[in-house]
Amino acid sequence: MENMNLDFSIAQLGKNNILSSLTRFDFTPEDERILYHDDIAEIKTFLEAGIDPPGFEAAGPREKIFFNSTNLKCGIVTCGGLCPGINDVIRAIVMSLYYHYNIKDVVGFQYGYEGIRFVEKYPPIQLTPQYVSHIHDMGGTILGSSRGNQETSLMVDALVSLNIGILFTIGGDGTLRGAHAIAEEVNNRGLNISVIGIPKTIDNDISFIQTTFGFDTAVSEARRATHTAHIEAIGVRNGIGLVKLMGRDSGFIAAYTTLADKDVNYCLVPENPFDLNKFLSILKKRIENRGHAVIVVAEGAGQHLLDDNKVKDASGNVRYGDIGLFLKDEINDYFKMNNTEISLKYIDPSYMIRSLSANARDSALCLMFAHSA
Repeated sequence: MENMNLDFSIAQLGKNNILSSLTRFDFTPEDERILYHDDIAEIKTFLEAGIDPPGFEAAGPREKIFFNSTNLKCGIVTCGGLCPGINDVIRAIVMSLYYHYNIKDVVGFQYGYEGIRFVEKYPPIQLTPQYVSHIHDMGGTILGSSRGNQETSLMVDALVSLNIGILFTIGGDGTLRGAHAIAEEVNNRGLNISVIGIPKTIDNDISFIQTTFGFDTAVSEARRATHTAHIEAIGVRNGIGLVKLMGRDSGFIAAYTTLADKDVNYCLVPENPFDLNKFLSILKKRIENRGHAVIVVAEGAGQHLLDDNKVKDASGNVRYGDIGLFLKDEINDYFKMNNTEISLKYIDPSYMIRSLSANARDSALCLMFAHSA
């Protein structure tokens, strides 16, 4: 069986000998685990081999902790693209540190890892309950963000110079890889600095995380865009609404928006490459029979149809071609070639969606993520 040697253990700085200052909380036992496998047959394979099934250490408050909160300083950094709920997480971390653990010294690093690397250029912001009290009503991140790798050793030097004991990193896979690199450098130096990763992606595509904050807000707002596309499409003869949604390598936003809005006729996602000619032929039949159509396409879909592009952004991600504009032109050209007049409306709400404040469900999820961290 595959995955027999999975190891999700988390390195410890030392023994937890200090009683937590938390009251009225149910503490999470140190040995509590969330199983990696959810199939009974797979779990039985481990048990029959005399091996504990692999699992993740459960997050949550511990009865005994490592750090003495009276002289502890914490830092928070946000990296990568914007996502609804980042400020909710920042606020919840600050409030919990201040009121639950009596930690008064919390700073926020500006502009992602760049703000740690160039800490003299971008002085950290002192975060207090008063400073963060209303930020959950705002979209974006009050700390700013950036993309791209920074020299790990110099970031650790900055953390040491500022006497940071715990660093909270909020970001996606690139950010978490950076957090892992910082943790390894800290371990190599034998430093008592804890690095905590809080997963963030609006695309809902981080492994082992069932739902990421911001996703529900994104789907709710994306549905407004598809509804608008439908109204535009049915308001004219041979109307087509084309909506491009976020999702570089996964189509969760596009798929869930389609499920939520029953007026969407076609959903194109990166997971399922499509044949352009076949799609256009099917779309033509739809227009002939019904006179209108709504198409949702994830930004990473159909990249095989575009010019091979190896240009990368600051984070090392390949810059994808614009499938939305490509489809817009291809659809218009196809129907023109077939002597069929259409009215196509193209909608790209990406930046409007990611800059929103979190809705109620995401806001609650942000609180749970922050408290678990």
